[in-house]
Amino acid sequence: MARRLVAAAVIAIGAGAARGWAAEAAEPAVRPLPNAHSHNDYEQPRPLLDALDQGFCSLEADVFLVGAELLVGHTSLSLRRGRTLESLYLAPLAQRARENGGRVYRDGPPVTLLVDFKTDGAALYAALRPLLRKYGDVLTSFGGGTVTERAVTVIISGNRPVEVLAGESERFAFIDGRLPDLESGAPAALIPLVSADFSRTFTWRGQGDLPAAESDKLADLARRAHEQGRRLRFWSIPDRPAGWKAMQTAGVDLINTDRLEALKRFLCETPR
Repeated sequence: MARRLVAAAVIAIGAGAARGWAAEAAEPAVRPLPNAHSHNDYEQPRPLLDALDQGFCSLEADVFLVGAELLVGHTSLSLRRGRTLESLYLAPLAQRARENGGRVYRDGPPVTLLVDFKTDGAALYAALRPLLRKYGDVLTSFGGGTVTERAVTVIISGNRPVEVLAGESERFAFIDGRLPDLESGAPAALIPLVSADFSRTFTWRGQGDLPAAESDKLADLARRAHEQGRRLRFWSIPDRPAGWKAMQTAGVDLINTDRLEALKRFLCETPR
């Protein structure tokens, strides 16, 4: 009898442990980082996947129209057949969102896919438009005068066909604005993000403290963007903790980096 009781207890403990392990396995393995932006993400060892493993919620891909293909690469010389926007980004993001109940990170925030147009904007967008419709069930859309947020928001940068998108009553893409757009009155439903070159806007290069005047200017730009319902991003920031902290302190929404693991550690360890 005693042996049977011991055996039953062991089985019960084992079952309880198994349930605990199952519950632990069901917990999100990655903490989403809404402020983390993977600059030139396609240059990482595993495009998209490395960023998702670190919890990044914004990614950037440079795209060239070559024939009928949307190829991803930094320059025309770096393009390779098969490395398309669909195969590297749209298809895997859509699959993940469909498997996770409509989010790239289960119960997490939307993910931004910044598509930097490197060839003629109107022609590239004409090729991209039907591809976006193909994945419309997971892409944030504009229609009927309103924005419907879904798992992935596609924002076009680079050679931006602003007037083309502005004239569409329905679309699955948005425009990456520039600092003058904070004065333009353009709707956030068209330009939800404003980006700029930090090195051309500020003199600070990450040595010592950010000068007070520049700190105030940075915070004011972030405030104005937020008042208009937009987010703010800078490229060419000092890509190290001093630069990241300056962005974080000012309220800049997307922190640009090529150093995925290092920025993840910074964001997880540094309180706002």
